[in-house]
Amino acid sequence: MVHRVKLSVVSTLLLALVAGGLVGCSTSTPDKTADWSPNKIYSEAKDELNSGGYDKAIPLFEKLEGRAAGTPLAQQAQLERAYAYYKSNEQAQAIATLDRFIKLHPASPALDYAFYLKGIVNFNDNLGLFSFVTKQDLSERDQKAAKESFEAFKELVTRFPESRYTPDARQRMTYIVNSLAQYEVHVARYYLSRGAYVAAINRAQIALSDYREVPALEEALYIIYKSYEALGMTQLRDDARRVLETSYPKSDYVARGFKAKDSPWWKVW
Repeated sequence: MVHRVKLSVVSTLLLALVAGGLVGCSTSTPDKTADWSPNKIYSEAKDELNSGGYDKAIPLFEKLEGRAAGTPLAQQAQLERAYAYYKSNEQAQAIATLDRFIKLHPASPALDYAFYLKGIVNFNDNLGLFSFVTKQDLSERDQKAAKESFEAFKELVTRFPESRYTPDARQRMTYIVNSLAQYEVHVARYYLSRGAYVAAINRAQIALSDYREVPALEEALYIIYKSYEALGMTQLRDDARRVLETSYPKSDYVARGFKAKDSPWWKVW
């Protein structure tokens, strides 16, 4: 009797599992693209991308990569997917997709665009979504993205000097270099404001040694001058001031001090 009850329970469980499996199969979402041609998938994905439906465009481009594997259309889909990730603020996925494209397609005619887009993704990640509210400029943020952006643009400019994307990449590289120098100066100014004068001098000197002909160097010299003045090291103070006035004869720093915080050195791209 007990044996029969156990068998009955097992049979009931098996029927329930089978029924559940059948229900699961009957409710699974059919693939609406199953009968679509690669061109139709691309057209639908592109329409979603252009209308801002990035969350819908991404899986379509991903599906197209598999359907059109080994063709130029698959390469295009990969680049479009990276762009869709970028527009949906998924920078890590965008960069990973572009790195994969660069690795798999070193001879692609669109390789210059891949480097350009990689630079753009990191470049736009620098200021952040709410920078317009905080008035925080690029120099006050972590510089990892800025450096990676610069390297991508540099690769583009070096390997594809005639590319349609190169002129814009050069301008952005100049902006990034200015920003990286300004970052060092921003830190130096912070140390100065906290009375850490030796640290301020060291940080300002990094800007002077690592960068050339960028606006931030004028302030770097002024910070060194003010730091030596605060330390009571008159000879080094006078030397720093002499270099500042020689390098920047019309400098406002000596006459007026630091610029107002609400007058940023950078321009909004």
